[in-house]
Amino acid sequence: MTGFLPALSLTLIVAYAALSWHFIGHWKGHAWFARNPRAEHTLLGVLLLMHAVAVFGPMLQGQLVALGVGHALAAVVWLMVTIYWTCGFFYRVEGLQLFMMPLACLTLIFALLFPGSHAVHDLFNPAFALHILVSMLAYSLFAIGAMLAILMLWLERALHARRNARLLSQLPPLLSLERMMFQVLSVGFVLLTATLISGVVFSEEVLGRPAAFTHKTVFGVISWLLFGGLLLGRQRYGWRGRVAIRWTLAGFVALLLAYIGSKIVLELILHRG
Repeated sequence: MTGFLPALSLTLIVAYAALSWHFIGHWKGHAWFARNPRAEHTLLGVLLLMHAVAVFGPMLQGQLVALGVGHALAAVVWLMVTIYWTCGFFYRVEGLQLFMMPLACLTLIFALLFPGSHAVHDLFNPAFALHILVSMLAYSLFAIGAMLAILMLWLERALHARRNARLLSQLPPLLSLERMMFQVLSVGFVLLTATLISGVVFSEEVLGRPAAFTHKTVFGVISWLLFGGLLLGRQRYGWRGRVAIRWTLAGFVALLLAYIGSKIVLELILHRG
């Protein structure tokens, strides 16, 4: 458990597991406690503050930041849940909690067990720190877009099968989910573009070598092309429904392989920092 705050992390794991049980129980129609959206939102805000301390406290070491695989994954999921929580003030985001709460619980467990070797980066350069933040925001938004795509697929099948009436009554309309998904993907695409460009610049300036043709670079560019193709197809040809869902999930898988996948292979399998 080196590198994390074990007691706080374990408390958060239990809390997120309890929220997962609470939300899933309601979707299945046999929960013990009634829903209170305002209380749930407030509780999640408190958990996010605790989550930030648990994740970012051990990461920041003076002017250095540790970005082992466990740290990176926990930080990205914290950003995802924070974006979800913030959107709750303005949009109806019902359904996403079915993914968010279990994911937060599982990633904290993973981060405790496999923090990964600490690739240390200098934060004296504000532009480089901004590059890291923008890249994490891009990954977070695309992950939320993938969750919305899965939720759309689930809702579409339920509508065609004319079942799960309780689920259908509580989820936003399919068109609202689709519109939200494309809004998230559009912002994510801009941030991913900035990440790829700044990555080339900082590879030369900070690391002292040109950008290499690596596994991470290849899959990063593939994901950029897939998301760009989807947004272009949406604008020019009106792509939607299952076509949009397939492109979204394919782009996210490529992005997952580019960053988290490469870190898992390098740090946990090959034991390289």
